[in-house]
Order: sequence, then C-alpha cells, then structure tokens
Amino acid sequence: MFDKMKVFNTEQIRAWDAYTIENEPIASTELMSRAAKAFAEWFVSLYPAPQRPVVVFAGTGNNGGDGLAVARLLHWQMFEVKVVVCDFSGKRSPDFEAQLGSIPKDIDVIFLNDPNNLNDFNNTIFIDALFGSGLGRPLTGKWSQVIDFLNRPSHEVVSIDLPSGLFSDRHAPPDAAVVHAARTFSFEAPKLAFFFPENADRVGEWSFGSIGLHPDFYEKTEAPFNFLTKKDVAKLVKPRTKFSHKGTYGHALLVAGSYGKMGAAVLAARACLRAGAGLLTVHAPRCGNLVLQTAVSEAMFSPDQRARFWAEAPDLRSYSAIGVGCGIGQTPETAAALSELLQKTSAPLVLDADALNLLSQNPAWWRFVPRNSILTPHPKEFERLFGKTANDFERNDLQRLKAEEHGFFIVLKGAHTAISCPDGSCWFNSTGNPGMATGGSGDVLTGILTGLLAQGYSPHDAALLGVYLHGLAGDLAAEELGQEALTASDLTAFLGGAWKALKMAEGV
Repeated sequence: MFDKMKVFNTEQIRAWDAYTIENEPIASTELMSRAAKAFAEWFVSLYPAPQRPVVVFAGTGNNGGDGLAVARLLHWQMFEVKVVVCDFSGKRSPDFEAQLGSIPKDIDVIFLNDPNNLNDFNNTIFIDALFGSGLGRPLTGKWSQVIDFLNRPSHEVVSIDLPSGLFSDRHAPPDAAVVHAARTFSFEAPKLAFFFPENADRVGEWSFGSIGLHPDFYEKTEAPFNFLTKKDVAKLVKPRTKFSHKGTYGHALLVAGSYGKMGAAVLAARACLRAGAGLLTVHAPRCGNLVLQTAVSEAMFSPDQRARFWAEAPDLRSYSAIGVGCGIGQTPETAAALSELLQKTSAPLVLDADALNLLSQNPAWWRFVPRNSILTPHPKEFERLFGKTANDFERNDLQRLKAEEHGFFIVLKGAHTAISCPDGSCWFNSTGNPGMATGGSGDVLTGILTGLLAQGYSPHDAALLGVYLHGLAGDLAAEELGQEALTASDLTAFLGGAWKALKMAEGV
C-alpha cells in the first residue's frame, strides 16, 4: 500500500478514476463493479444476516450505477432488495444504463418521478446512492424532498462514498439538503469533509476501502492533506540502544501549575516520563513542591520565587526541550515570565493552555516564539489566537496559513486532531475517542510532545507520533474501562501499551 494516505479533493478523485480507466486499462463499468464489491463486502460485515430488507435509493449518474451494482450483489447474498431510481431529469449516464441492464428480474425496481408518491418502508435499511463526490451544487426541489424522506428519524441510512448533498472538500451550510447517514463507506481513501465537526451528523460512522485505483497517479499527485495512520507513525519510532543512559534521552523542562491547578503539572509530568524522556524537571510555584515530589517521584522540582504562581523564567541552558502552559494561570507576573522565557530559549518548545491564552492577549510576542515550536490549541484557544472563521473548512485554511506564516506546527485538538506544518501539509489523526473529552487530556498531550522533543525527535515527527500515541492510549483505555469512565490519568497509564502496539505493528 502507499507510504502515506493522501486525502484528495474532488477534482483529483475524478482524475484518479479517469487515469485508472485509461492506464490500467479497465472499463469504467468494471471499475464500478469493483467499487460495488468493496462496499457490499463492508456492508455484509456490518449487517451479516439478511433479516431486514434493503432499499437502494439511486440517482441516474455513476453513483446511482454503484447503487445498482450493490443491489445486485446484495441480492446474490440473499438480501431482500428493492431499488428506487430517482429519475427526475431524464438524463442517465452510460454506466448507469449498463448497470440497470444487469439488474436481475426478481429485484423490484421502482422509477420515481414524483417524491410525493413515496411510501414508507417498514424496518428497512436504506442505501443512499443518489450523488457521490462529484456533486457541484446544492440540492433543491425534488432532490431535497427525497433527502427529507431519507432523513426521517426512524430511518437508518448507509451512504455510498459520500452522503448525498455533501461536498467532499468544501462547506455545506447547516440548512443544506444533505443525507444524514448512520454510516458512510468511502472509496480508496477518506474525504476531507469526514474530518470536520460540522459534518459529524451527516457522515455518521465512516470507513473506507481500496478499489484498486492506479498507484502511479497517487504517487505523482501532490495533496496537502493526509490521514495519519499506524503505518505512518510506526516508522518514526527510534529504537533504544543497548548502551544508552538517561542522558541519551534528553532533559525535559515543564513549566506548569499554579495554586489549585497543580494537577495539570502532575498529568503533564507523568506523560512526559512515559513518553520516554530521560530526565524531567518541573518548574512551578513553591506551593507545588510537595504535590510534585509526592505524585511524580521520578521528576525533579525547580521552585519559582513565588508561592502560588509562576513569575520567573528559570535557567534554560541544560534543557533539551521545554513545555509551557499547563495550569500556569494568567497573572501579569506569569505573562512577564512567559515573555522572558520565549526570548531566552533556543530549545524545542511546546506551548499549550494559558501560554496560548497569554500569547493571544499579546500579539507582539509572536516574534519571540521560535520557529518550529509546537502549539496545541483547542478550538476556542485557536479562535483567540487567530480569529473567528465561518466554518470548519475556513478554520483549517487559516490553521494551515498560520503554520506556514510563522513556521510553527499547530496541533488543533479534536476528534480528528489536525496537525498543520510549516511546509503547508496537514495531517488528520486516526486515533482517539469521545472518552478523551475530559479535563487534563490536553496536559497529557503536552507532556508527551515535550518528552518526544527531549529525546531528539524533530518537531514534525514529535507532533505526528505524539498525537497518534495520545489517541491510541485513549483507545486502549476506553476498550478496557469504557469511554464514560475514562480520565486523563488513564491516558498516561495506557501509554506503555500504545508504544508496544506501535512496535508490534511494524516490527520496530
């Protein structure tokens, strides 16, 4: 398979299909049959027994042709299948006509000209094959009526390639006529639209599978977007050598905690050590001494001059990486100390939480932040730093723009955490789950990233590997404990399992 998973836009997807047809070579109808086979195998794995009838809603273009081919395959798997062809324009693609001619006579095919004539189907799984990724306009009129029918609360809809009415690479307004699928199966790779919260209720649970599109097109076609997978990150892991020692793996500094928020420092410190840092010092207000020395006995403590908040930058010369921001608060003294640290440091830097909030309040400090720093905002912190956007696609555009402009790695935390890089690329993470939506998860990520940087991982590799490990630890924790019971401390507890899973995956 490919070295990394690129996420193409609509035009590139269309061109990839055409390139495959011309250069494999393969007939377009045969490529359609491949797609239908991939979808049908996935569908049967989720709905193995044909206990519920299936109704395929097909348009008269190539996505509708996919739907007809799927109907035929499911019929052969002993499903009770009906097809509703929404024949509103009178235009039919040649491949649709070819698939229609191959439909077995004992499949009931209904040609729908007026959506008002739709009658409900009892206890049915609906397959949405109206439109695919090539749709270029919002759906209105009769199409909107059909989508309203499919979106009835009692209906379970599974979409082929992309929910009809959704655009694969641009924003669809909240009031747009878009199928709200329970599940979506995409061909060859995920669509960009799958990664954004605005489409969560439209795409549902999504998956993807290869249909054998030509690898040459993939290798020579550039795309800024990538889906971060285990294969990508496993090859980044550095093996430990027999004669290494604690100094080999760096000395990390965490500037974290304040009165009432020492837990953030504890979470980051434990994660930093579990990420593999050889040595760790935590600089915190004096009130944190007993807490840190008790809760994280492996870490050293550097006391600030103040008892309740951070007010001075420590000597930074001995540290190989620095993480700043977890629970530090936003007092004027802390702001001054952060400004001083930014101007003094030459070590790789992770900025999180209140460090980002203070940066957003003092935009003149941008010039102090070293290039190749890693910033880890959640959506609200991102908004404070860079401004509001109208939708998730515009926010991603802004994220990538700012990463290039400042030379930073911006890790925008979320269900598919997005890592934008100074070279203009953007990686969407494949690990993690809703159980991680709990206080302290971000502190753990900061600790992991700082620990990786301290060991000599480049900021690029640390960002990708750290985000993936963080999510994988969350997945392992949720598998054992359940999502509802998951806490940030569990992420650190399962980091060892995440490391082992990576090494076992690729024999690292």
